[in-house]
Amino acid sequence: MSLTRIIGRMFVPRQKELERHISGGADLQRQVLEHLVGTAKDTEYGRNHLFGATRSYEDFARNVPVNTYEELKGDIDRMRHGERDVLWPGRVKWYAKSSGTTNDKSKFIPVSPDGLHDTHYRGGLDCVALYLRNNPHSRMFDGKGLILGGSHSPNYNLPGSLVGDLSAILIENINPLVNMVRVPKKQTALLSDFEVKRDRIARETIGKNVTNLSGVPSWMLSVLSRVMELSGKRHLEEVWPGIEVFFHGGVAFTPYRSQYEQLITSPGMHYMETYNASEGFFGLQDDPADKSMLLMLDYGVFYEFIPMDEFGSDNPTVVPLWGVETGRNYAMLISTTCGLWRYVLGDTVSFTQTNPYKFIITGRTKCFINAFGEELIVDNAERALAYACDETGAEVTEYTAAPVFMDGRGKCRHQWLIEFARQPDDDGRFARLLDKRLQELNSDYEAKRFKDITLQHLEVVRARTGLFNDWLRVKGKLGGQHKIPRLSNSRDIIDQLLRMNSTAAKHETTTNETI
Repeated sequence: MSLTRIIGRMFVPRQKELERHISGGADLQRQVLEHLVGTAKDTEYGRNHLFGATRSYEDFARNVPVNTYEELKGDIDRMRHGERDVLWPGRVKWYAKSSGTTNDKSKFIPVSPDGLHDTHYRGGLDCVALYLRNNPHSRMFDGKGLILGGSHSPNYNLPGSLVGDLSAILIENINPLVNMVRVPKKQTALLSDFEVKRDRIARETIGKNVTNLSGVPSWMLSVLSRVMELSGKRHLEEVWPGIEVFFHGGVAFTPYRSQYEQLITSPGMHYMETYNASEGFFGLQDDPADKSMLLMLDYGVFYEFIPMDEFGSDNPTVVPLWGVETGRNYAMLISTTCGLWRYVLGDTVSFTQTNPYKFIITGRTKCFINAFGEELIVDNAERALAYACDETGAEVTEYTAAPVFMDGRGKCRHQWLIEFARQPDDDGRFARLLDKRLQELNSDYEAKRFKDITLQHLEVVRARTGLFNDWLRVKGKLGGQHKIPRLSNSRDIIDQLLRMNSTAAKHETTTNETI
């Protein structure tokens, strides 16, 4: 009998439990909130914010302020120095290093033992539970899982705390039994030099029976490219005949899908999106035919939402899960068993349905372009790029975009720096299609583009091969969970990239006929 069939029986009770998400989402979230405040009522934060007297969501919202990382940083720093019972009961040893804030190079997100098990690991287990439910003939446990992780950062350690990428923390603390079904070996998985790690992972796994992949699409693609170089094969299933699923997250999969489909041509290959971050595990694609994800409601995470048209105002509306509306763009707040309270996560989501609560990630609260009132978000960008690629046969590897506030002729526009895996058949047509689709997707962008009065036709600049990886390398962010900022109101990032681009080769600019 297949080992997967045997192991799969262990997931049946949880598969049935997950049915509670269909109609009982609000009740699940109320139970989570009750657990959070009850457990943390004797912490310093709990005493200061009346957790012991909290009897309802309304009490909680009245007594606890909305927090950014900067507002919790002082408490987190004390925890990193070994203080107990500050934001969460006991001592928190592990901290996930995440991208920085305005004031600091890095954020250090507490990862408590409770959060590790009731959120991060539960999300991983539910990912498997839902995949096996949808694919009853799977044989994923008859082989190994290639799990791509980050590294520890001992230079950031303080007495009483340890720091690393979240993926490295998960690998370090994982149940030893899981190591029987995963590759590469722990020492390789935790290497900090991504280029060395990439080569070692490829060499360690090339002779294994790898059936499933887990990781960020961009970094996994780099590892798989090395596997193909070493094997001399054309398609991945020639190296790993049993390959059947890629559990991916961290960045949108759309720009990478066609490259994966060319690399893995097996009709039995599946792709499942996950929504996990340093702060928690939040969503899973429970239906392969539906691109939206199921919000996971019975973990150690309580959710709240701020409508994006009010985000940043003095007194924005904040609603719990049972107050959201479909089709509206929200900034997400979380309270967690890691001690984050009404924390502004930085991600934006839009619900496609309720009961069950399903959503799509639309971008970041700080990752958009609104220099001219156009309100361009990452979801618009991804969909427009996919359209332009489909129409021109192009494939995008990486990209970023920012406004050009005024050029030498007093013209304003958006500038896109794009690294192509496959060049479009016609550069000008690609730019026109991208601009056209953005107008169809975003009425504010369309209005600002009207007759080129406010905003002129966008500009596309070709990036040389490897430019974005070189930029990450210079920043010390190559590998792990680091991502390219897609959209920005500032030109800081794109100007750095353009300077690096021009030192290697003269860049090509694609615009419409008027430029």
